[in-house]
Amino acid sequence: MTLPEIVDSHCHLDFPDFEGELPRIIDAARAAGVRRMVTICTRLKNEPRVRAIAEAHDGVFYAAGTHPMSAAEEPMATLDGLIALAAHPKFVGIGETGLDYHYTADSAEVQKTSLRIHIRAAQESGLPLIIHSRAADDDMAQILTEGFREKPYACVMHCFSSSAELARATLDLGFYLSMSGIATFPKSQELRDIFAAAPLDRILLETDSPYLAPVPYRGKRNEPAYTAFTAKTGAQLFGLTEAEFAAATTANFDRLFRKARVSEAA
Repeated sequence: MTLPEIVDSHCHLDFPDFEGELPRIIDAARAAGVRRMVTICTRLKNEPRVRAIAEAHDGVFYAAGTHPMSAAEEPMATLDGLIALAAHPKFVGIGETGLDYHYTADSAEVQKTSLRIHIRAAQESGLPLIIHSRAADDDMAQILTEGFREKPYACVMHCFSSSAELARATLDLGFYLSMSGIATFPKSQELRDIFAAAPLDRILLETDSPYLAPVPYRGKRNEPAYTAFTAKTGAQLFGLTEAEFAAATTANFDRLFRKARVSEAA
């Protein structure tokens, strides 16, 4: 039986957790139907290493930005620098960027500055913005909306686990919500309700691996192959077969990450 294609739209293949195992990790993903994945660079100084992973593996694309939790520790990203990275054929998104006030509220103003630079890069490059948001819903909604009103851009709320209000605000802008393993956790019913209320054509799948492994691997190292378990939960939420849900979320990925589809076809 041919497995339905699933896309892991957000993972971190350069992290030490996968060192020395990448060929096996990628083969396992393909065996589970996860034939494409986007590996995310969270510190721009590591971009060459993340780029090399994408260049070495078919079906692996990449994005880069400054993670909000490290915004105060890293040199400020520049618009020109991000636009230059976007020229690479396998560079498909800007970020992850965003706001995180859970652990790093003291750097809120630096995070906001960094976020606005990444928004401009998404606007100028035409590539989707990849957003990390935690404990910052009001500021996040305000900054994303202000930027969109100045000049529209595409965006995904990665590993969405915020409020229903932020979900509505971003969906109203035409943005996407990405479902991670958190949606499979027994105590995540409120989050599942948010996803179930969203339009099916705005849902993506991801692992955020090596973090947030879905049930039945919760508490263990996550990897792209496990996207299939999150897809199973998503299918149940929308009353679809797993194949139908996989097809829908893959079509959504192709619509948002157009460059990945074009690059693969080339």
